[in-house]
Amino acid sequence: MENYAIYAPRLINKEEKFTPGHRACIGCGEALSIRQAFKALDRNVIVVNATGCAEIFASQLPYSNWELPWIHTLFENTAAVASGVEAAYKAMRRKGGNLPENTKVVAMAGDGGTSDIGLQALSGAFERGHNFTYICFDNEAYQNTGNQRSSATPLGSATTTSPLGKKSIGQFSWKKNMPEIAVAHNIPYVATATHGYPFDLMAKVRKAVDTPGPAYVHILSVCPTGWGSATDTINRQSRLAVQTGVFPLYEVENGVYTMSIDLPKLRPIADYLKIQRRFRHLSDDVIAQIQKRVKLEYQKLLEKVNVTKRTKSKSKTGSRKASAR
Repeated sequence: MENYAIYAPRLINKEEKFTPGHRACIGCGEALSIRQAFKALDRNVIVVNATGCAEIFASQLPYSNWELPWIHTLFENTAAVASGVEAAYKAMRRKGGNLPENTKVVAMAGDGGTSDIGLQALSGAFERGHNFTYICFDNEAYQNTGNQRSSATPLGSATTTSPLGKKSIGQFSWKKNMPEIAVAHNIPYVATATHGYPFDLMAKVRKAVDTPGPAYVHILSVCPTGWGSATDTINRQSRLAVQTGVFPLYEVENGVYTMSIDLPKLRPIADYLKIQRRFRHLSDDVIAQIQKRVKLEYQKLLEKVNVTKRTKSKSKTGSRKASAR
């Protein structure tokens, strides 16, 4: 069942480490996601930011909205730069530098800079075991340069490089499952989040930063400009993505899967698709195809969660039997 505790009134830090006055589009889900993520961070953080929407709208000289130490890098080497920062910081401390012990490194990029251009550097950083958190703000296309498709663009989405037409439904392939790619690297912590569930998002970013070793948080960030949707519905769209199973919320801690919101029944996929212009051309047959795929992937995820539950149950049973002896 859905965990309604995530809606309960709670207090958060009023301090803004990502300040107002940026130049993001009206209703930008990425800007909201960054603000929420930064609420979960202390001041002892170094941020490495790939080229993308956030870098453009929040750091136009002579202005900046970043209230933490911040480095702009390229699409392809964000994780490599974060790895270098983390390694250099450790070396400076080892050599007697007067630096605080608990400084964290946080890398952030969009879906293009993560699942496409930056994947090689990210995979290498995970494999080497660098102690940093990587956050992907996923708006499902290269929105910074005008809504071109990425490997995170969902099937049927109309973009400038996967346009709809007589022989095209738009994006021709299924969305790359980047969280599962991160899990396959056997890193300590992987999670999905979205701004429609802010306390869940902030808790996961905090947990990721506090986890020793590499951690990955994949945040769905609604883009009204690229998606063709109303600017005042971004949180509704965010929650619908979860409630329809398009973007399930879960954590993987040392290989153990846990659902953040376990829904007894998914809403129809059409509830999510119909409020976005990028999907309005889809036929009933294509929508049914997407619905079938979403249910299949959701069931695969639930099975991984259930395997964890069965394993825990067997472990407890074994412990009780051993105690009885």
